[in-house]
Amino acid sequence: MIFNSVTFLIFFVIVFTTYWLIPKKNFKWQNVLLLVASYVFYGWWDWRFLSLIAFSTVLDYVVGLHIHASFSKKKMFLLISLISNLGLLGVFKYFNFFIESWVNLWSLFGYEMSISTLNIILPVGISFYTFQTMSYSIDIYRGELKPTKNFIEFATFVSFFPQLVAGPIERASNLLPQLARERKMSLVRFKNGLFQIFIGFFRKVVVADAIGSIIDGIYNAPDIHNASSIVMAVVLYSFQIYFDFSGYSDIAIGTAKILGFDFKRNFNLPYFSVSITEFWRRWHISLSTWLRDYLYIPLGGNKKGIKIQYRNLFITMLLGGLWHGSSWNFVVWGAIHGLLLSLEKRFYLIPKKYTLLKNLFIFSLVSLIWIFFRALSFDDSILMFIKLIKGPYLSLYIGNISSLISLMYGLLIALSFDIYIFKKDLALEEFGSKLSTTSFILISTFILINIVLFFSSSSNFIYFQF
Repeated sequence: MIFNSVTFLIFFVIVFTTYWLIPKKNFKWQNVLLLVASYVFYGWWDWRFLSLIAFSTVLDYVVGLHIHASFSKKKMFLLISLISNLGLLGVFKYFNFFIESWVNLWSLFGYEMSISTLNIILPVGISFYTFQTMSYSIDIYRGELKPTKNFIEFATFVSFFPQLVAGPIERASNLLPQLARERKMSLVRFKNGLFQIFIGFFRKVVVADAIGSIIDGIYNAPDIHNASSIVMAVVLYSFQIYFDFSGYSDIAIGTAKILGFDFKRNFNLPYFSVSITEFWRRWHISLSTWLRDYLYIPLGGNKKGIKIQYRNLFITMLLGGLWHGSSWNFVVWGAIHGLLLSLEKRFYLIPKKYTLLKNLFIFSLVSLIWIFFRALSFDDSILMFIKLIKGPYLSLYIGNISSLISLMYGLLIALSFDIYIFKKDLALEEFGSKLSTTSFILISTFILINIVLFFSSSSNFIYFQF
């Protein structure tokens, strides 16, 4: 089940109504409802993969209790959690990638190997919920968190449907306490949550999908397009992936809010960054902080000298790239970001204040690196870079003129809104309640009209593939 579908709309209306009909003091029954609803939400896609979520849930629930209760064997139980979760991720996401890479490596030396790969379906959201459950076990091992003894609360934490498929990656320290107490609804909370949902749908349906209809043909066949068209595709993809993924996060955060939960912010206007370091503080915040806390710092962070810090940054981003997908494109994408982060530390490139020139430079740099993220193959990535260098820069491929007009219309509105909240230093999570009732109704109506006009249930969110 995906957010941008009529099915989800019906599903959520039923869940929302039933949820708030249950008295607040009976919040444990609300948790049961959320757990059942979350499994229905995920099982709608493929019920067979519910077993994977159930396995991770039971495993880390039991492991968490044993880590807390045992001193001599706590490390062993942590390893059980890590090996099991990473093992599932490795089999379903990386098995074919490593097999094919091994075969290709030997072929470079003239040895032709025939190793068949498995037709393994990648379970939606597995990268997200495995990271979420692993952080729970690690936090208990570190003594930063006490395990919950309530299995329903823990199972709901793992599978909570707003963020199950594509995040944000919520920490147990934030979400579990909210599941263990009464949730309250207020007009302020409802307006903030509903407005963020509307903005999320606008970003996805009106902006991201319109961009995709223009640039997908260029990225899918870069060999037949000139340098001008590739420049357009590169720039527009930066906006597509931002509005697509931040749109999903907005819907998830807003949905959770009107159910009485507060998620952490996942995006903070990343394209206004003036350094790569700042970009990663603003982009996919739940992942970047996860990598920092559970990979970069355990590797030594910046505590063991500058050279070790460079190494740690590079390894962290390299593995962060691999987390996104089983392809050398993602490995290279992550490696480049790791290299740039290290260079910024080495040459103290982090600026003291915001300037438009620095902002445009970072946006251009990030956009170029996105080529590895979007291109269908490594060869296509290199081809696009070659064309950008050599030219010639001729006429643009714009496809359907109506699609282009729709794209420019939605993009102009979305960028104007982002510029406004950046200039005013406003948080989208609290924007709805700052509007008067009249303004809220008028703006929401305008957004809804646009969503209905541009709506298409056929377009998945980009991060569903990770």
